[in-house]
Amino acid sequence: MKYIVGFSRIFVGVLFIISGFIKLNDPVGFSFKLEEYFSQGVLDLPLFEPHALTISILVVIFEVLVGVMLLIGFRTKFTVWSLLLMIIGFTFLTFYSAYFNKVTDCGCFGDAIKLTPWESFTKDIVLLVLIVILFIGRKYILPAFSVRTNRLVVFFALVLSGFYVYHVLNHLPVIDFRPYEIGKNIEDGMNVPEGAPEAIFEYAWKFDVNGEEKVVVTNGDYPKVDGKFLDVETTEIQKGYEPPVHDFTIEQNGEDFAASLLQEPKLVMVIAYDLRKTNETVYAEVKRVTDNALKKGYKVIGMSASNNTQTDKLIKDHSLTFEFYFTDETTLKTIVRSNPGVLVLEKGTIKQKVHYNDLDELEFK
Repeated sequence: MKYIVGFSRIFVGVLFIISGFIKLNDPVGFSFKLEEYFSQGVLDLPLFEPHALTISILVVIFEVLVGVMLLIGFRTKFTVWSLLLMIIGFTFLTFYSAYFNKVTDCGCFGDAIKLTPWESFTKDIVLLVLIVILFIGRKYILPAFSVRTNRLVVFFALVLSGFYVYHVLNHLPVIDFRPYEIGKNIEDGMNVPEGAPEAIFEYAWKFDVNGEEKVVVTNGDYPKVDGKFLDVETTEIQKGYEPPVHDFTIEQNGEDFAASLLQEPKLVMVIAYDLRKTNETVYAEVKRVTDNALKKGYKVIGMSASNNTQTDKLIKDHSLTFEFYFTDETTLKTIVRSNPGVLVLEKGTIKQKVHYNDLDELEFK
């Protein structure tokens, strides 16, 4: 039992630290995932949606801390109880997501490792078993250092986590796991490689044959049945390859200009996924930066999921000298964790990407 507890202690502790750090690197992204869980039609807890970012920060810092506390054997009873309650909650959420197909990615490892809902649930079941072992055998979890040293380690982990999350909230994630990181080409990210697996669908065709309902299942071909067609149900039995960049459009008046704009040698994108939540105090600086870019020969566009009334008001209120295009909100949230944020592209390749606090770092050649 001692060795099983020892293995579980190391495995669970390291995994919680890794999982927590990945989300700590991008707490805004994790807050978007929490908003999905809180939304109507999922857990239906709209009361918590405005507080998703605060909850996200508290959860990920606590996740890192309990991982550290487990490894060093600090306050064992509190630690194992915390782990047990957390994993029960996580297991419920991942089962709910998988069974009801509500949230297709739990965000357990942020954008670094994508897991299907059932993979996430399986992972949590394994962790639940290991944490139950830790709970039963907690007497074998001995302190790694003295009480004072353990306290200093936990305090240091707390302070480090706090400083790190403060930095990424006021700038951008230090490590960008998304397909829109600096150096990536957006058009390349939309391509499907030759020979990539295609989605396979199963079709259940319903016919009325002499007054009786008959169902014929095929993989696409219309069946030859001597009867009256009633209905068809389509089921995806195998997912096809999905390129890392999808649902990316730059629309205006119903027309998609993405293909032409991504060929611009000098393009600046001002991204504000929701103008109701954007930081309007920085648009004077946005105007200064974009006016400078226009003078240097850059094409400047705005990208938002807000309607024309909201974008027109923003342009008028801040005397902006560029037009806005429509792009899916989820896509914009994925591109940059800042509202607004600014990208500089060269023929579709992202050369610069900054938070609104770092607009002065932009360079226009």
